[in-house]
Amino acid sequence: MKVGDRIMPRVTFGKTLVEIAGENPKLRVFDADVGASTQTAIFRDIYPDRFYQMGIAEANMVGTAAGMATTGLIPFVSTFAIFLTKRAGDQIRNSIAYPNMNVKLNGAYGGLPTGKAGATHSAIEDLAVMRAMPNMTILVPADPRETREATKMAMEIDGPVYLRTVRCPVSVIFDENHRMKLGKGEVIHDGSSAVIISTGMMTPKALQAVRELEVEGIKVKLIHMGTLKPIDKEIIADAASEFGHIVTVENHSVIGGLGSAVAEVTADLCPCRVTRLGFQDIFIESGDDEKLFTLYGMNVENIKSTIRNIQ
Repeated sequence: MKVGDRIMPRVTFGKTLVEIAGENPKLRVFDADVGASTQTAIFRDIYPDRFYQMGIAEANMVGTAAGMATTGLIPFVSTFAIFLTKRAGDQIRNSIAYPNMNVKLNGAYGGLPTGKAGATHSAIEDLAVMRAMPNMTILVPADPRETREATKMAMEIDGPVYLRTVRCPVSVIFDENHRMKLGKGEVIHDGSSAVIISTGMMTPKALQAVRELEVEGIKVKLIHMGTLKPIDKEIIADAASEFGHIVTVENHSVIGGLGSAVAEVTADLCPCRVTRLGFQDIFIESGDDEKLFTLYGMNVENIKSTIRNIQ
């Protein structure tokens, strides 16, 4: 892949599982009858003996994976984020997070982009749920290249990991030299007028916005937060100290996700104003992804407008 390509991160996830399997014989993949959607089908077709089709029984799937982890194997559980974090929330908490089991969880179709699968399939609360789980590491990659890095990183971490992947094509913004660092934010565009902290697929949107603002003479610092937990407190506190006002952008509810995490850090270390761009306290509609991002004020134009209004 090269910068500018538009690739579905879920496809990158499926291909990376195959890559990992060739290097790590302990990997096992669990799926809840959505392999064609989450792209674990790529793994299934190459490693059928290491793939477990559990049916639409997410709680059972998570419990079984937790049991398998006690044998020293490393299960990677995959299904839609909405069902993984809600239907199997009890099992994730009590069978994986509480005993600190080495299980990896792929929350596919995270946030809004579910195509037109229906409003019930959009997961805009999953990060809030998983952030509240002790022992849980949360990775929210920005683009397909970082999705590959995050999938590999998840396997290297000893303990529970929640990886969030999305359905829709996302522009590749990182080149082949990019290296994701656990618990570290990354400045991907420098500026002195304002600062944005973004995560996941909203980082490419935010990057487009800051590049267009630069043409207007507004130079915005953009920090990408690929790890939501543990979060990089130092880079947030530095941004708060330098600018006094942080704008967060996320494909998630403004309650409990990146915006909340940033506000918590600033409250503890360096109080400042935090403007959170994300879904308000609502259930979102179903329809065309970009039209809905526009409807809810999470498109490139509204990011730009928000920055202009704080100048």
